Amino acid sequence: MAIILNIDTATDSASVCLANEAASVKLIVNDNKKDHASWLHTVIQKLISKPKLSFKNIDAIAVTIGPGSYTGLRVGLSAAKGLCFASGIPLIGINTLEMLAHPLLAEETDLICPVIDARRMEIFMAVYNKQMEEIIKPCAMVIEKNSFDQLFEHGKIIFSGTGVEKLKKIIVHPQAVFNNTVANASDMAEISEEKFRGKDFLDLAYAEPFYIKAFYSPVSSLAGK
Repeated sequence: MAIILNIDTATDSASVCLANEAASVKLIVNDNKKDHASWLHTVIQKLISKPKLSFKNIDAIAVTIGPGSYTGLRVGLSAAKGLCFASGIPLIGINTLEMLAHPLLAEETDLICPVIDARRMEIFMAVYNKQMEEIIKPCAMVIEKNSFDQLFEHGKIIFSGTGVEKLKKIIVHPQAVFNNTVANASDMAEISEEKFRGKDFLDLAYAEPFYIKAFYSPVSSLAGK
């Protein structure tokens, strides 16, 4: 029996889910993007203490490693690494796009395309089939009206995630379905359980966020001059 703490701070809504054998036991969501850092540790402690558990009872911690908000990814991964190091438990990394795709597996579709809003007309995206096999690996894309024309030849595509509203304005096709399902850490439970059983763990010393694009900050840019 695996008890896994799942953490997602990659997008606008942060969430933490305690899962037992891939089933969500308790979920807490925070919709205020500005306070993910101050919210996270407090809510983790609350989540663990409610069923009278301690980190000695937790088998692993899973965290979304990207793509997503640069700040959010660093907040989630740093917290998860610290807790794993202190408790001596393994760390599981989950691609954010895989988490976003998971709640759509029951939908009638040929392909699933989770999208995360990036700057201007850009999105982070991937395409999966119903077996969660990657048709297009996670990448950054500047949206154009014909961006998905070749994929539409293979059937219906469900788009979901924070980039959906941006897509709706450009992609017009009878095979395009726009879904407003909001994924959260409970959608990580089955993925993290499978990774736990396969011992697919990250190296605590070297685990880094998966930004897709290089992280940019005005401070680091000026420092390099």
